[in-house]
This record gives sequence, C-alpha cells and structure tokens, in this order.
Amino acid sequence: MSQPSVQPSNKQADHVIELREVWKTYRMGDQDVHALAGVDLDIERGSFWAISGPSGSGKSTMLNLLGCLDRPTAGKYTFENHDIASTSDDQLSDLRLKHLGFVFQNFHLIPQLTVQENIELPLFYQGIDPAETAERATAIAERVGLEHRLGHRPTELSGGQQQRVAIARALTNNPSVILADEPTGNLDTATGDSIMALLTELHDQGKTILMVTHEPDIAAYAQIQLVMRDGKVESLTQNQNPTRPATRPQGTHA
Repeated sequence: MSQPSVQPSNKQADHVIELREVWKTYRMGDQDVHALAGVDLDIERGSFWAISGPSGSGKSTMLNLLGCLDRPTAGKYTFENHDIASTSDDQLSDLRLKHLGFVFQNFHLIPQLTVQENIELPLFYQGIDPAETAERATAIAERVGLEHRLGHRPTELSGGQQQRVAIARALTNNPSVILADEPTGNLDTATGDSIMALLTELHDQGKTILMVTHEPDIAAYAQIQLVMRDGKVESLTQNQNPTRPATRPQGTHA
C-alpha cells in the first residue's frame, strides 16, 4: 500500500532530503521492532514541516534520522546529495556541523558558558577565527533579540530566552535545515508563540524547518503536516493557511 504524499507543484523542485523505502529496525530481545517501516518522503528546500503522532509512532526516530544522528537499517536516505547509509561517521559529523541546526525542548545549553560562548560553540568546533566567531555570535544574538544578554549564563535567563539562545546557536553555521524537537514544549503559551514567530521568520528567510510537536496549534504554523503511526506516514497534508505570528519576534523578551 502506497503512503500518502504531497506532490510538489514544481517538477524541478529542489529536494534537500529524500527518503526511499526507509526502515529503522531495533532488536529488542528476540524481536525486531520497526521504528520506521518503509517511509518515502521528499522534503523541498525552504519548506516548513510539522511531524506529529502518538507515542511510539516513530516521529522521534524520524527526526534523529533526518538529523543524521542515525542511519537507516534499509532503504535510502539522501541529504544534500549525500547517501547517508554509505557516509562515514566523520562525514556525518561534518554534515551535521555545516548543514544542520538543532533546537531541543530542554534547550541543551552549557550552564558554565555565557550566552555568547554557547552561541559560538559550533564555530569553535569548525576552527573559525575567534574574532570572526565573536562577531558572528553578536550578530546572531541581535537577530533573536538577545544582544543585551551576551554576558549572562543560562540560569540567569527565562525559558523563552534560553530557547532563543538555542535557536541562535543553531543558526551560527548558517544551516540549510533546522530541526526543532518540541521547541515550545517547556514554555508557556505566550513565550511559545514568540518562539514560533521566530521560527516562522527564519522560514520566511529561506530556512527549511522540520519540527516535531504534539500540539495542533503549533503544527498549524507549518506548510506541511505529517502524521506518523506505527512507523509509517499515516497522513501528509498541505496546510493552505498556516498560522502567522501576530508580531515580529525581534526585541521581545520572553
């Protein structure tokens, strides 16, 4: 049985990601558990996706795979024209560092580092000159409204501010794809809305956004809503009227 699909209007669509009959299987005791079961997917560059589904549906496995944190057991995953199954660990690390930005529900900031140092971290691993690193971190902090918090540590910030630091860190390498795992899950409604305003702005600027969420009102920001169940794509819906933020995110202090 074929899986649901959203066909791109442009036959020459630029697919940043392609999945073909992708399986991810784990051995649990004497049984094989199929976290992904024959998934086919084309993700166009510059699109905004929301991935949802019940617990155990495969959405977290999907995000890990899309983020090159894991490889498929079978099938083919192509990211930026790289066949992930045949890519070495070092090459995968390089792809993540240069092409992917990660935003997590729990922020994953380093508490001993300042806001600026957290933002600079991906550039440090790339060996970028310290002066250029500082300049780029400052510019990105301004972009997310945190230019006055560069010397603070994460524990001195609100939840919304910490998530802005995480988004800034994800942007430092100018990634082609941003993966957001429940980015509003630990935030109140107003702060979550401000984070979605920021992600929407990044999408408007051309970033591909892949977001896992269990909240329908958050999924409504996305152009394409993918629902998973039992490791398969249960539905794939084009959102003709995505939610637009009421205000622009810059300068807010959530």
